[in-house]
Amino acid sequence: MTTLFDRYQLGEMVLPNRVVMAPLTRVRAAAGGLATPSMAAYYAQRATAGLIVTEGVQPSVVGQSNPGTPGLHTDEQAKSWQQVTDAVHINGGRVFAQLMHGGRVSHPETTGMHPVGPSAVPAAGELFTPTGRKPAPVPRALDTAEVPEHARSYAGAARYAVDAGFDGVELHGANGYLISQFLSSSANLRTDRYGGSITNRIRFAVEAVTATVEAVGGHRTGIRLSPGAGIWGATETDVPEMYAALLAELAPLGLAYVHLELTTAEEVLVGLRRAWPGTLIVNPAFPMGPKKADGAAAQRWLELGADLISFGRAFIANPDLVERLRQNLPLAEDDQATWYAGGDQGYLTYPAYRHEA
Repeated sequence: MTTLFDRYQLGEMVLPNRVVMAPLTRVRAAAGGLATPSMAAYYAQRATAGLIVTEGVQPSVVGQSNPGTPGLHTDEQAKSWQQVTDAVHINGGRVFAQLMHGGRVSHPETTGMHPVGPSAVPAAGELFTPTGRKPAPVPRALDTAEVPEHARSYAGAARYAVDAGFDGVELHGANGYLISQFLSSSANLRTDRYGGSITNRIRFAVEAVTATVEAVGGHRTGIRLSPGAGIWGATETDVPEMYAALLAELAPLGLAYVHLELTTAEEVLVGLRRAWPGTLIVNPAFPMGPKKADGAAAQRWLELGADLISFGRAFIANPDLVERLRQNLPLAEDDQATWYAGGDQGYLTYPAYRHEA
């Protein structure tokens, strides 16, 4: 029986276990979207994961969603990430950068630019800004001729990522951000080649992934998806058909993996497992939901056909999560008040498990 602690061949890398650290927004970047020594220490602490996927990294200025997040669209940003990749590799780990274009989930106070999206439809809910939470503004709908440059922005960031020492990149195609907005039937009201039919709604995702593969290779490229999640008001229709069509378009590209969240019915996800010929990562918890991923859920999804299992919040308070899962040790609880608080408290201050003497 496959377990979390078996080795796995992912592209050109051998992972020592099947535990993946899922991307977690922590908003600890320095001014200018630069990675910091504290970020290097944070990821190094968690380098026993089979694979680390970083927090979302903006591929352009207009693509930044939250204040305090890092970027990969300037030479200075790429150079700042080298301390992170070096720290992970020195500690025996492997790390992909998650590339996240926020699209309409952004605010002029954060970027100095008006957010863009598939259509002039605002996201649901309030956004973080430098001066507190504010309603999401109505985005500017991209002209047809502009769309390809935003697809190519992922490829540009991927080149910077590889230059900075990352082992690969994951395109954030989930949770209501730009790729997810194009997939959505509520955020995307377009009538051109990027809207309407399933073929058109998946086009932006396919173009973004294809450009990234051409830039850095399929073995260095993954994508995260959240079928049917509806996060930030980006609802979807025809979920099984649309995601099956998307995976069929992506299959010939030789991707490192597809990363699925538990955001739709189990039978739909199992069907997508059957449809996807490559490596599948499953995160066995709904994003921001009350239930966290645990060892039992992980083992169940390995038995259902997942190759790797990602854990998000469990990694915040448990830098030694792999060993805790291996020994069935209790998991520490994370402090939600420090998720986005800045500073090292609640970031670097969670200890490894200590056995009682």
